[in-house]
Amino acid sequence: MSEMVSLEDLRPAEGSTHKSKRVGRGRSSGHGKTSCRGHNGEGQRSGSASKRGFEGGQMPAYRRLPKLKGFQVYKKMTFEAINVGRLEGLGMKEVSIEALKEARKAHPSVDGLRILGNGEIKSAITVKASYVTPSAKAKIEAAGGKVELV
Repeated sequence: MSEMVSLEDLRPAEGSTHKSKRVGRGRSSGHGKTSCRGHNGEGQRSGSASKRGFEGGQMPAYRRLPKLKGFQVYKKMTFEAINVGRLEGLGMKEVSIEALKEARKAHPSVDGLRILGNGEIKSAITVKASYVTPSAKAKIEAAGGKVELV
């Protein structure tokens, strides 16, 4: 039969808690005389704080490490994002990234089209896009339109 554990039985794990270091309280405290600061020098004086990352004049780690800042994505794809509410205002029966580039509604360097679900649509439009949110797809199909993922 196992014993029940109550709140008064709970205590921290062995070695997980330490007494606070009381410095400057005499020789017998173990932290007397120089109060754990060593003899003379910058760190022993009051108000001393060297700048972050300073390693005593040694070349600091952030300068010793290789100068590689992340990596380059060589074929990063950029997308034009259009809300459903703007589709009717474009005056097109078929909306695709090529058609938008021809009509000068999208930047020539854009790789794909993303349709987002903000707004309402009433007319039937065919949409060819890289990504369509579920709410946008529901709105387009409810208005009698078609969604094709390319």
